[in-house]
Amino acid sequence: MDHASLAHDAPETKMIATFEAFKAANDARLAEIERKQSADVLLEEKVERINRELDLLASRARRPALAGGAMGEDAFAHEHKAAFNTYIRTGQADPMRMIEAKALNGALAPDSGYLLPTEAEASVLSRMAALSPMRAIASVRPLANPSLRKAVYPNGANVGWSSQTLPSNAVTASNYSEISFPTMEVYAQPAATQAMLDDAAVDVESWIGDEIVYSFSEAESAAFISGDGTNRPKGLLTYPTVADASWSWGNLGMISTGVSAGFPASNPSDVLIDFAHALRSGYRQNASFLMNRKAQGVVRKFKDTTGNYLWSPPVVAGGRSTLMNYPVLESEDMPDIAANSLSVAFGDFRRGYLIVDRIGIRTLRDPFSAKPHVLFYTTKRVGGGVQDFEAIKLLRFGT
Repeated sequence: MDHASLAHDAPETKMIATFEAFKAANDARLAEIERKQSADVLLEEKVERINRELDLLASRARRPALAGGAMGEDAFAHEHKAAFNTYIRTGQADPMRMIEAKALNGALAPDSGYLLPTEAEASVLSRMAALSPMRAIASVRPLANPSLRKAVYPNGANVGWSSQTLPSNAVTASNYSEISFPTMEVYAQPAATQAMLDDAAVDVESWIGDEIVYSFSEAESAAFISGDGTNRPKGLLTYPTVADASWSWGNLGMISTGVSAGFPASNPSDVLIDFAHALRSGYRQNASFLMNRKAQGVVRKFKDTTGNYLWSPPVVAGGRSTLMNYPVLESEDMPDIAANSLSVAFGDFRRGYLIVDRIGIRTLRDPFSAKPHVLFYTTKRVGGGVQDFEAIKLLRFGT
């Protein structure tokens, strides 16, 4: 295939065509292995080259726009935007103090910084959702308070039928448990020259958003996978795990591949099928796979018993690749396949994992610490953790 001829095609069209080339090359590789017990080095390299090209196309398809779209502004929003612009450019904080007092935010001490305008905050959060795999699939809840305490049901949903002869309130305290989701502070500190801030053509509000969105997303994405819960969210892979046959509330169930650092050489797709069906059907309806690029490159080569590939590229703009018809989300914070690694997760993450956002992103202007540059210490508070331990399963690459 001449990949150059695809240069002007839509991204999803290019990915489908590239995957067809991948399948042809991989089929040739498999046929040669069956015939000669090994594949030609050049053929192996061709398969991996096209595999990397698929990763690149998928990455480009997920890339969000840098700037948020324009939104209608009411009078207060316009006033907030103007006051924030003045504070960022000149350091004059009186207009921002008046704005926060007017909004009943409780005019905080100057060393706490000042709130980004609502439109700018919404733009940052929407772009973070596009960048963070976990934000795309987990439940996300805004908070006005520093933490959330949530009642959960370890023994199953509290539901039943009432009657005229029996009391309907037959619930005991043992049916309930409680999980706390505290928010932690994440910060970024972009720097600007005063000359840039004096330039009226520079939209400083958008500039700060562009500078912080990738930093926040990178820090959050790592924490949602491997954070220890101390000064950061508690990550998916830091909870206790048990063999799925012995699952109990408070643990995440895991299925083992039976092979250290890999899949079985024979019928590896059977492991993925067993893994998916370890999840109850009620969760499986809205389930997704979560893995990194290298793991996806491995499972992309698998076929079912009829010779069809389990992995499929997205067929519409903005769509996702699928594995056994379930969406695949790529997170580079998931571990590479290694001995006893938990490199693939599968589940209904919207029911399984909760992200809490404290409303408000604050910026503190600092013209002194890095002269002649002006620093903008920008913070937001976020927390996260598992809220339903039955909704997510992990694949362990070991015996």
